Amino acid sequence: MSIFKKISILFIFSLILMSIIGFWTDSINSKRIDSLIKDKYIEISNEILVNINNEKDLNNIYLKYELEPILDYEDKNNEVFYFKKHTFGFISIQKESFDDELIIKIKYLDEFLILKTQDEENINDKLILNILIFIDIFILMLTFIYILNLLSPLKKITQKITSFANGNLSSRIDIKSNDEIGILSNSFNQMASSLQSLIQTREELLRDIGHELRTPIAKGKFAIEKIDDFSQKELLKKIFNDLEILTDELIELEKLNSNKLNISTFSSETLIIESLSKLYLDDESKIEIFIKNDFKINADLAYLSTALKNLIQNALKYSISFPIEIYAQDNKIIVKNEGEKLLKELEYYLRPFTQELSQRDGFGLGLSIVQKIISKHNFKLEYDYLDNKNIFTIII
Repeated sequence: MSIFKKISILFIFSLILMSIIGFWTDSINSKRIDSLIKDKYIEISNEILVNINNEKDLNNIYLKYELEPILDYEDKNNEVFYFKKHTFGFISIQKESFDDELIIKIKYLDEFLILKTQDEENINDKLILNILIFIDIFILMLTFIYILNLLSPLKKITQKITSFANGNLSSRIDIKSNDEIGILSNSFNQMASSLQSLIQTREELLRDIGHELRTPIAKGKFAIEKIDDFSQKELLKKIFNDLEILTDELIELEKLNSNKLNISTFSSETLIIESLSKLYLDDESKIEIFIKNDFKINADLAYLSTALKNLIQNALKYSISFPIEIYAQDNKIIVKNEGEKLLKELEYYLRPFTQELSQRDGFGLGLSIVQKIISKHNFKLEYDYLDNKNIFTIII
């Protein structure tokens, strides 16, 4: 899970939790305030009811509690806080919508009083508390947006690092800041420049070495033809052929570390035919091909055919009977040959210059090249041994 998803989940959780706490606090506070207000004005209402026939005492009560008599009052559907019916009348305390004043209605015999209270501070305090909770939620949202904006360069850094890892050695991060992200960007750019320089130097050196090696090898092969001793001649031929193969394989292996893939779409049958065209077959009957379903492949045909060619070449080289079998089915290319099971796990043979101790033909680079090509395409190479057959499978 990405860091952005984690932060988003944390923000949503915090927002929900804060909203629940705010709603719960508001609910408790509303009940507490309503209870206090109700008790206060019930007591005032009872005091007024006792003194309803004494105008002087009533006026003193009005002044004391800052009550305002209302002569013309339009009845509305107000929220009723309290209502109690008496023998000769009733007491009703109501609250007008979106208002902080209360309406007190008292009826006793023929007397009917409608009083309006002043703004209740407790109600104002409740409103302030709700505003503070809203501000907290708003600040939380601003903090979330700020953190996302602060971490947004990480996406660019990830893309550039991935691009560099995929072979784009010129990939650099263009972020100018004085924080840790800026330091990380500058450090990556310095490292990328150093690695690009080292890789380019190594490639140039390898190309030069390959070129310089081919010249003496060609001269040596030409000089061999002048040797009369047949046994010595064949031995030297094998030595120079081995040197030529080793040079070609090392250069091919090195190219895979830096070259970009030339992706195209082709069929599995095309891949097999292209791989076989790279082999020097003395007898075509040594190979049987089974195209169970001719599926499409998006890959570099030149490189992938080299990988398959190496697998076929190994199968031909180490098979104890023929023909070897090549299958194309279910997005898999399978190469089977009858022979001895590998003594070690496949991963051992995927390293350069590793092979069975009993096998001295070759340099142990074939499967290493196969693995590099397969990995570069994000495909998978598997090995199995069934019915006395070695089975190598490229999973597309």
